[in-house]
Amino acid sequence: MRDRTDQEQARRDKLAVLKTAGVDAFPSHVGTVSLIDDVRTVFAELEKKETKVSIAGRVRALRLQGKAVFLDVDDGTAKIQCFFGADELGSYYETMVATLDIGDFVKVTGTAFTTKRGEPTVRATEASIIAKALRPLPDKRHGLADVETRYRHRELDLVANPDARSIFETRGKIINALRTFLVEQEKFLEVETPVLQAIPGGATARPFVTHHNALDVDLYLRVAPELYLKRLIVGGFRRVFEIARCFRNEGIDFSHNPEFTQVELYAAYFDYDDLMALTERMLRSIMETVLGHATCTYGDSTISFEKDLPRITFRESLIAHASVDINDYPDQVSLYKKAKSMKVEVAPDDHRGKILDEMFKTFVRPKIIDPVFIIDHPIELSPLAKKKTGDPRYVERFQLVVANAELCNAFSELNDPDDQRARFEEQEKLLNAGDT
Repeated sequence: MRDRTDQEQARRDKLAVLKTAGVDAFPSHVGTVSLIDDVRTVFAELEKKETKVSIAGRVRALRLQGKAVFLDVDDGTAKIQCFFGADELGSYYETMVATLDIGDFVKVTGTAFTTKRGEPTVRATEASIIAKALRPLPDKRHGLADVETRYRHRELDLVANPDARSIFETRGKIINALRTFLVEQEKFLEVETPVLQAIPGGATARPFVTHHNALDVDLYLRVAPELYLKRLIVGGFRRVFEIARCFRNEGIDFSHNPEFTQVELYAAYFDYDDLMALTERMLRSIMETVLGHATCTYGDSTISFEKDLPRITFRESLIAHASVDINDYPDQVSLYKKAKSMKVEVAPDDHRGKILDEMFKTFVRPKIIDPVFIIDHPIELSPLAKKKTGDPRYVERFQLVVANAELCNAFSELNDPDDQRARFEEQEKLLNAGDT
């Protein structure tokens, strides 16, 4: 057991004072309280009518001024100033002053008034500690600066860093806006598909393995919900989507995590042109709902989704950014030699699709800031997509690339069973040859 700090010991001493006074510092019943954000919204009316209000939250700041205490209380919706006075609280005032710390949770009941400085304030007629904080919060001025501590203890990050809290709140708004768009505007059905799967499919990724004791079989955490969503389309649903938690037992970087959320949707009778139009409508709708406009900033750049997005083929993107025409290198050997000469990190046994992907990631994606659809990928990269009419070397697929990152990926679904089997057999050959 680690030694207590001086601050922790001081807080425990205050807890002992509360216990001696017969005060439960961790009561099971708090009672009815109003959200501080709601109180602030109708504050003028509360003040005019001298209506009593009860709020509860975490003490964020304490200021002693003679026989009075001003404190800021935050309940997660908003923050409000409270006033503790000896006249109003009576004999309990001294106990509160002696035992209250920043970080404690309190319940305050009182009337609304505005200070001379114009600050909305609750004048406490009743107050109690409802959870005594036995450890101090991170330093208010410097916040929680250590990156590793922030990620290992997100609860402290949220307490100490307002920007972290806003990211969580914005994410929630994005999910709600996305769901509303797909369900109400585009008539999609939201579904849930199995997380534990007998065969991990839907993406090329290493799965997490677990064991089902009752059946005595190994199962896998899904790497994607794709195959089960497609079964629903086969079963007769026209449009389905899932906000799916997925798991991939692979590396970690700024854009990859072993556990992550992805949205997959499928629509009968759509091709990739329809999906690109849907993607534009969806992103525009989400941004306007969450931000109030369809633009955002990335560094010094302003990124706009207000108009239809440009489209450039996979081949054209490499010609533009790497000065190489992949049609001039139709086989693995010639393409590998070209990639090596361009210092792309590839291996001699990498198949043509992998080499093409590495070339794209090396020369194209890092140069894209403004949103653009990269379309018509080589067939080696897309085993489940329909071939381009008139050029079977390419398929009807797109990626939306924004700010050096792939935002989404989609294609016209291959529904020719003979073509599908031939491509699966080719993939199996690659797997047997050691490709992962």
